Amino acid sequence: MATTYKKRGYKPKNKAEEKHAEEMASTTAEVFNTLDDTANRSEKWIEKNKTPLFYGLVAVAVLILGYLAYTKFVGAPTEKEATYELAFPKKYYDAALKSSGVAVDSLLTLGIEGADGKYGFIDVANTYSGTKAGNMANYYAGLSFLKMKKYKEAIEYLGKFDSSDELLGPTALGAIGDAFADINQPKDAIEYYQKAANKQTNNFTTPLFLYKAGQIAMSLKEYNKAEKLFTEIKDNYPKSKQGEGIEKYINSAKYAQ
Repeated sequence: MATTYKKRGYKPKNKAEEKHAEEMASTTAEVFNTLDDTANRSEKWIEKNKTPLFYGLVAVAVLILGYLAYTKFVGAPTEKEATYELAFPKKYYDAALKSSGVAVDSLLTLGIEGADGKYGFIDVANTYSGTKAGNMANYYAGLSFLKMKKYKEAIEYLGKFDSSDELLGPTALGAIGDAFADINQPKDAIEYYQKAANKQTNNFTTPLFLYKAGQIAMSLKEYNKAEKLFTEIKDNYPKSKQGEGIEKYINSAKYAQ
């Protein structure tokens, strides 16, 4: 039976108010009765399923604890080890940047392949995949191959690298664009230059790769696209190195159309 509810001291002034008060009281009672029924059903369901619920909570707890344990006792030491291994080939890469002539390729090869029983970039990338150092090994291997004009390998390893860093992410994509440009695949070059420009917008890499994309577009006689790319530099990055003389490139693209 529905219970009734009335405010303390409240007296209806007429039959209409009395009827309205009774309807409100009845509605309120029905709501409370419904809530009671729902609570009872929930309690019965929990009682019935308490065993699988318990094991489910245990499983979740085990997963969380397992993840934390893996991170502390496996992930962190592995990352440290990978960083240590990456330092060896990195010194050859750095030395190559400061050298010239035939010594450059020799140093880059040592960095890629390793020496004296030590890992090179490829070994670090394969052995420690999933670590930050392994990811960086892909980056250095790709740049090394690019400098050695081994474009297929450069594209492969740079394509494996992924970073949200403001400079590293765009640079890797731009380097893939350079590789495609050097093997005469201009449309692919434009695609990666635009990806590089948009990866992390900033005043250095964005205008640089917009400019490179524009130059390739000009070579393909895609003058309208080139004009848009150059104009983006003018509008958004006028103080960049590429923005200083960008008007003449915009005018060239307009004139060519």
